[in-house]
Amino acid sequence: MELNQLETFLAVAEERSFSRAAVRLHRTQPAVSQVIRKLEAAVGETLFDRAARDGSLTAAGVLLRDYALRLLALRREASSALGELKSLERGRLQLAANEYTCMYLLHAIDAFRGEFPHISVAVHRMLASRIPEELNLRTFELGVISFRPDPALFRTIAVYSDSLALIVSPGHALAARERVSISDLGQELFVAHNVTSPLRRKVIETFQRYRTPLNMAIELPTIEAIKRFVAMGNGVALVPRLTVARELETGDLVRVPVDELEVKRVLRLVHRRQATLSYAAEAFLRTVRGLAVEKGAPFHYQVERAG
Repeated sequence: MELNQLETFLAVAEERSFSRAAVRLHRTQPAVSQVIRKLEAAVGETLFDRAARDGSLTAAGVLLRDYALRLLALRREASSALGELKSLERGRLQLAANEYTCMYLLHAIDAFRGEFPHISVAVHRMLASRIPEELNLRTFELGVISFRPDPALFRTIAVYSDSLALIVSPGHALAARERVSISDLGQELFVAHNVTSPLRRKVIETFQRYRTPLNMAIELPTIEAIKRFVAMGNGVALVPRLTVARELETGDLVRVPVDELEVKRVLRLVHRRQATLSYAAEAFLRTVRGLAVEKGAPFHYQVERAG
């Protein structure tokens, strides 16, 4: 049973005539009759009372008419939905990020929703190290990470340049310093992020290289908790500058440059190299490119080469 057969069936039922249905469908009457015979053979029932002059439906025909109307309505609905998807009047964008990289996404999603308010957006929070694996599982389309996965499998776009920031409360003794050396931090109490990451390892290795004690007496599970705790006047912390941009502007926290800890990081949007992205995902990438043009550094849009 095919949809074009059901269209012919409904035309005959509505016109109550094979000949009038043929005119409506721009086909010959024998062709219409052949379609109906094939449909009857497929369903195993006679659909029209051939003895009646008015093209009356049999009981089976009445039953099939109701289903045919619903099926064709569903096809129209599906076609309409696909059209809306292409025109970005509907759809869903699936992204992945960790607590840190999600801060970049806030800017991008704000711009995207301004352009496409009918597209829903879902951000899955997970460890950055898991994002490439989940992309392969097709859990979502795009992820934000600060490293380059296998370029043969993934396409990456550099979108933001960030740096490491030593933050203190405005009342801290270091807040008035223009710069400090790593040796000045040996007596400080560090509030650390207890999530293992390449950045944490790099900081620990840097302190070891300069033979400076790193007193991580307090470890907290989120960057937000670290910021608030330091702002209350408890110790110092090293966090990505992106995550404290608002607090630095309001003066709730102060950034003190450290000569030996000028660590740069690049945030990247990543997706499977062989993926066919949805209309929503393609539109999001265009928004990100526009955001880079509008705002300038540290926002940018650079597709990284595979080789």
